[in-house]
Amino acid sequence: MPELIRRPFVFLRHGQSTSNLNRRIAGQRDVPLTAQGEREAHQASLLLGDVVWPLIVASPLERARRTAELATGRAPHCLIGGLKERHWGEHEEHPIPETMPYLLSPEGGESWADFVTRIVATLNALLVEHETPLIVGHSGLIRVIRYLDGGSPEGPRTDNAMPQWVAPYGTRGWEIRPLRESDVAHLPRLSKTT
Repeated sequence: MPELIRRPFVFLRHGQSTSNLNRRIAGQRDVPLTAQGEREAHQASLLLGDVVWPLIVASPLERARRTAELATGRAPHCLIGGLKERHWGEHEEHPIPETMPYLLSPEGGESWADFVTRIVATLNALLVEHETPLIVGHSGLIRVIRYLDGGSPEGPRTDNAMPQWVAPYGTRGWEIRPLRESDVAHLPRLSKTT
């Protein structure tokens, strides 16, 4: 199993997309935010917007890029293809099943092992260079962290546009929980000029 560099980061899943609304698997399809998704991203700005992030990165898919812009009030420093959601192959645009086949390889899509390797390599490249970056992407990223932590990607879907603190604990574990202001108190704030 690949090893993730043990440094904390803030993760923000995109706001509600049209595929989320219709309960369909978007995968790597480039679907937009709904009006509710835009409101959710704006709400996240209350916690994220005045932080001077050392790095703001997002998946290049519109739903993540737009969420990053609305949640921080500025464009991400860069868009990173390695943060895209898993390619679900033949399952993309199909209804979300009761039980997702995370560990199976979808026909024409990305295997779980390849997805984990891609996400870990992408995160490691960011974490080795930057302390406490803001990473805006997709729910699959948190599933990878769960898998690294406990051996299974199963668990509730990460809420849309709800900032998460992702940090190492113990010798091998990972904590994933809602972000608190105190988690980013060490980062400078944008000055409020009128």
